[in-house]
Amino acid sequence: MSEREVLESLRENARYSTADIARMTDLDESEVDAVIEELEDAGVICGYQPVVDWDKLEDERVRAEVELNVRLDRETGYGDIAERLARFPQVTALRLVSGDYDFDMEVEGDSIREVSQFVSEKVAPVPEITQTVTHYVMTSYKENGIELGNGDEDDRLSFSP
Repeated sequence: MSEREVLESLRENARYSTADIARMTDLDESEVDAVIEELEDAGVICGYQPVVDWDKLEDERVRAEVELNVRLDRETGYGDIAERLARFPQVTALRLVSGDYDFDMEVEGDSIREVSQFVSEKVAPVPEITQTVTHYVMTSYKENGIELGNGDEDDRLSFSP
């Protein structure tokens, strides 16, 4: 029984039925159900979400990637900072990364102003955060392994906050 095969099937399309996954993995439906239940109970599968092409909706949704540099002290670790930031509903993803900065944070809001205010009023004042760099997403061509839109247009505009 392959947990990885079941997970890969769900990542490809979380709407696959148990019967679909059983056919793709050569498992019985009951085995697939058991694997999924075990993975959910263990916290390996944390949820099911659609991949949305926001450019195809009329409602504007502003997304940004924010680089964060932090300074740790004896009482505060990366996990403490991450726990504090992850509580904000505007934060859609938060990762500790290697390289020139410490955290990669994805943020969403209804406008550039909303995202900018969130970063400047809620994130930057966190005492351990020493620097933020915000990159606004202009167009997404691929999300969670799924290609979006047609990708032929370059409609970037110059932007200064």
